[in-house]
Amino acid sequence: MAGGITDTGELYSPYVGLVYMFNLIVGTGALTMPKAFATAGWLVSLVLLMFLGFMSYMTTTFVVEAMAAANAQLRWKRMEKRKDDEDEDSSSGVSDSDVLLQDGYERAETRPILSVQRRGSANIFEITERVEMGQMASMFFNKVGVNLFYFCIIIYLYGDLAIYAAAVPVSLMQVTCSVTGNHSCSVGDGTKYNDTDKCWGPIRRIDAYRLYLAAFTLLLGPFTFFNVQKTKYLQIMTSLMRWIAFILMIILALIRISRGQAEGHPSMAQLSGIRNLFGVCVYSFMCQHSLPSLITPISKKKHVNKLVLLDYILILAFYSLLSFTAIYCFRNDTLMDMYTLNFTNCEIISVAFIRYLLGLFPVFTISTNFPIIAVTLRNNWKTLFHREGGTYPWVVDRIVFPAITLIPPVLVAFCTHDLESLVGITGAYAGNGIQYLIPAFLAYCSRKDTQLVFGSGTVNKHLSPFRHSFWIVFVLIWGFSCFVFVTANIVLSESKL
Repeated sequence: MAGGITDTGELYSPYVGLVYMFNLIVGTGALTMPKAFATAGWLVSLVLLMFLGFMSYMTTTFVVEAMAAANAQLRWKRMEKRKDDEDEDSSSGVSDSDVLLQDGYERAETRPILSVQRRGSANIFEITERVEMGQMASMFFNKVGVNLFYFCIIIYLYGDLAIYAAAVPVSLMQVTCSVTGNHSCSVGDGTKYNDTDKCWGPIRRIDAYRLYLAAFTLLLGPFTFFNVQKTKYLQIMTSLMRWIAFILMIILALIRISRGQAEGHPSMAQLSGIRNLFGVCVYSFMCQHSLPSLITPISKKKHVNKLVLLDYILILAFYSLLSFTAIYCFRNDTLMDMYTLNFTNCEIISVAFIRYLLGLFPVFTISTNFPIIAVTLRNNWKTLFHREGGTYPWVVDRIVFPAITLIPPVLVAFCTHDLESLVGITGAYAGNGIQYLIPAFLAYCSRKDTQLVFGSGTVNKHLSPFRHSFWIVFVLIWGFSCFVFVTANIVLSESKL
């Protein structure tokens, strides 16, 4: 955006935007879902999956609505400033009252907005400028709300990047070390290895992991210094790979089932597995934090909510089909946490190329998400320290902010690849806040501000289909209930140890 603190970047078509969103949502969460289905039971899992998918779609439309309201406020402020400049040019001076009326709410009370509406009411809510969630929080929340937002978003995004930075080297280490150690058929049989075990001659597994981490950082780290659109063709290519890999796993599972080789006998419901399933589902539908980076560059946004709905339907269909074929094809105790590892065993697939294609699939999935998450965190850091009318020096803008985004998660991944506790905190707490609470508060506050500034008769062209205040209250109650539920389960689980 011209004069903004973050760039809108190159525009792309709605269908490319659909690809970007599909790539962002369908990540590691999808690969852990079959195991979660097996532990919670197929009926409970299906109901919870559909419900959480619906909740995620609802809050996505809340964020899009808030983005439109933020664009309208920024556009109105510029129009007001331009009008003030014109008044100054046509007058020898300005009155003290005009100097004092700088706040948007005060202007709304003293000057009618009819002039602004006549000058472009049809486009006042058009999403043309990238307004990150941090900037929206600063516009619509009070100081406490802004601080809570940044605390939540930074924990989640740093945790996400650390998980990604560790998961790719771990996957590469497991596959390549098994190949060189002549155990290529035991990758998916549940065999446990120590970090000090040999990988390539004198090279230990932990050394191989750190070499892969260095390569991962050098290859994908530079994207943090540019725009997410720089990965456009990589995103499209890996999106095709996602479809191929998911369809391949579904077909292979169906073949085993049709041949009578199915071993799974899933239960209908197991309440003990709901907590894990909840965390997986929240993580698997997460995209709200990156919507400004994905939605703003879409060239035609007239049917953006329908586009998002189509994405969610496709993702829900893939999740359901993948999980149901998995739990009926494999026994519960043989399902791996990363579902692709079930297809790296020679007893399941005799073709080596397919085994390695599926085994390395998480590497490509995570690698294409990493730049998007990194750019989102970088832009939120820029928004946090931004002051109205100020600009950053080139070194700070292009070097410092990308560096503080990239270095911490890489250091965490270098020190440890056992991120189970970090994943739990990231998904159950920060993820819950980002996916439910923050979008609901953004929708409520942006609607309130829009009515104050533009009048009660003004309609946001990107207003969420869930426009009744009941839905906002419902999401808030659900979000806070999830906090209580997860915390209670953790406390009860610890007390039994």
